Amino acid sequence: MPRSKRKGGRGGQHSVVQPFSDEDASIETLSHCSSLSDSTSTAEEGETEDVAQEDFQYRLKAFIDSTVDKSAKTRQGALDGLKTAMATKILHEFILERRMTISDSIERCLKKGKGEEQCAAASLACLLCIQLGSGIESEEVFKTLKPIFKTILADGAANIQARQACATSLGLCTLVAEDDILDVYATMECFESLFTRSYIRDDGSRPTVNPQTTQLHTNALLSWALLLTICSASQIKTILHKHLPRLPRLLESDDVNLRIAAGETIALLFELARDIDPEFDFDNWEPLCDKLNALATDCNKHRAKTDKRKQRSVFRDVLKAVEEGEFQNETIRFGTERMVIDSWVRKRTYDAFREFVGAGMNYHLQANEFIRDVFELGPPILIDSTALKAMKSSRLERHLYNAAAFKARTKARSKFRDKRVDVGEF
Repeated sequence: MPRSKRKGGRGGQHSVVQPFSDEDASIETLSHCSSLSDSTSTAEEGETEDVAQEDFQYRLKAFIDSTVDKSAKTRQGALDGLKTAMATKILHEFILERRMTISDSIERCLKKGKGEEQCAAASLACLLCIQLGSGIESEEVFKTLKPIFKTILADGAANIQARQACATSLGLCTLVAEDDILDVYATMECFESLFTRSYIRDDGSRPTVNPQTTQLHTNALLSWALLLTICSASQIKTILHKHLPRLPRLLESDDVNLRIAAGETIALLFELARDIDPEFDFDNWEPLCDKLNALATDCNKHRAKTDKRKQRSVFRDVLKAVEEGEFQNETIRFGTERMVIDSWVRKRTYDAFREFVGAGMNYHLQANEFIRDVFELGPPILIDSTALKAMKSSRLERHLYNAAAFKARTKARSKFRDKRVDVGEF
């Protein structure tokens, strides 16, 4: 018994002195390996990002080089590749060093290209100005391209799609990069010379305009309205006197897009006029409201359902703007922020940028300093990935929320659903 106790004692002492068992050692080893694995994976992720960035810049350089290729198809692909990159990423530093090279390529494609290539080059010019922002660099680019835009726009023999693209691009580039307000007014007169050709004549007759030319006039009107947002009060008064009595004639156009563009421009003019003079009064106010109300409740069977639906929605808002000075607010959410579109001025500006940036608009609202400055959002807000992940709800939470919403929606709909059942004969 005593011997067994001694054995037990020695066994107890051995267990105390022993730093860790074989199982503990294996756990410690795994923990150490895990920490090494984490640090290694972090380093590998950093290296992967660097490699991806280098590969991305290499492809961009290849696109820039390909814009001067002999093949029109290759040039078109290069322009489209650059457009996609600029619309979805912030490339200010990369582009700043190569802006004149890209500008020269755009100029060459506009002058010597045909149709789609000219359209792509015109769009790329806008994205280049958006990336550079408002400053000397974008002004240099625009001074080179502006005469070419205006030449194509005024040339009746030029490709109609190219003229349409130039009408849209010239408007936004002027907003971003024009440094002289008198040149802005001159560009607006260039647009006026186009869309006024769609005005209904004084004798009530309609001009004969084909659909492609009507789209050109629509683009010119929208660009003209965009530049209205930066005009001085005195210039707005001049424009109100000259164009507000005549713009309602465009509401009688057969083209739904031109009617909508005219309606939104009229609402914008009323908003600007009331900002200058809250007691602004328009002589033909009642006939205009009657016409807007007719478009907001249009039941013409000769028009497509989608056109009527879109038209009614827009003209209900336009009618409220003209009659009551109200605007239907719209909230844009991006990342952890939100922006409220609360005026026709802001809506026209937002729509113009979104037309070129497309699906990348939310990203540019988050990270593009120039666009944030335009919409008065302040400097970009930097949020690390850990904080962003913490703010996101888990998959289970989203699933439970969606299930509850679906259940509530089903119950609400069942109240109005037809409950009739088949009754058999006896």
